[in-house]
Amino acid sequence: MYDLAIIGGGPAGVAAGVYASRKRLRTVFITKDWGGQSIVSSEIQNWIGTVAVSGFDLAQSLKKHLESYAADIVDIKDGEIVKRVSKLEARSSKEDQGFEITTETGSFRARTVLITAGSHRRKLEVPNADKFEHNGVTYCASCDGPFFSGMDTAVVGGGNAGFETAAQLLAYAKSVTLIHRGEEFKADPVTVKKVLAHRNMKAVLSADILEVTGDKMVTGISYKDRKSGEKTVLPVQGIFVEIGSIPSSEFVAGLVERDQFNQIKVDPRNQRTSVEGIWAAGDVTDGLYHQNNIAAGDAVKALEDIYLFVHAF
Repeated sequence: MYDLAIIGGGPAGVAAGVYASRKRLRTVFITKDWGGQSIVSSEIQNWIGTVAVSGFDLAQSLKKHLESYAADIVDIKDGEIVKRVSKLEARSSKEDQGFEITTETGSFRARTVLITAGSHRRKLEVPNADKFEHNGVTYCASCDGPFFSGMDTAVVGGGNAGFETAAQLLAYAKSVTLIHRGEEFKADPVTVKKVLAHRNMKAVLSADILEVTGDKMVTGISYKDRKSGEKTVLPVQGIFVEIGSIPSSEFVAGLVERDQFNQIKVDPRNQRTSVEGIWAAGDVTDGLYHQNNIAAGDAVKALEDIYLFVHAF
């Protein structure tokens, strides 16, 4: 029986893991991979204390930091996918109270749980988008961008992620067209101005994506102007999708309270969920803002509360 189970290997999970080690909480740290969604970023400029770092390098740094503190207090279970968290049946002995975390390969028991599982990419749900995934439709510019050197490309989405993807593509693509369904971009104004200033960049607002076209590979994307109703077919060979994320909270469905977006509801003072003994932090929660620095801070906040809870157990 562990004191704590941490689920997720992004900035939130690692921050909590380091603090758990320092506070000598016997912890099992379960993660499929490291770094969270930032792993696909070519350059992160707002990770405090570091001027610029790639998503890959940040993930490696996070892993190294936790491993250096883990020692005999934090058991790291790398490459594990959590399938379910369930509450153990109430028993007379406090030693038997807590939760069971079931993975694809086994299970672990812990008195408390901190969920830092983050979120995963929202898929483009229009005709043929799934058919051409990995054949022109992609969700990772850092992974696949170089394959489209000298080609015409499109980015779907108007937030920071969409503009960051566009900026990456402009280094080698022939052209980049960003398509956004809203009337205004959601990205930071300074980023919008910088990216749109590039001679090979253009953007389309108030557009609904209708279909992805192609044969063996993508040849175009069609969209409709939401105001005029006019339909356009844009010839492109690559489509990069950045339309948000879905919280990775499926494994606690029916256990903790979630909102209409399946984000776990938490008390922002201490990150407690609706179930005593379970906390959550980062993109998996209903927190108003989601960023790496905020996720790490909220996880530390949760860990402080968990420490007090465990010692009062």
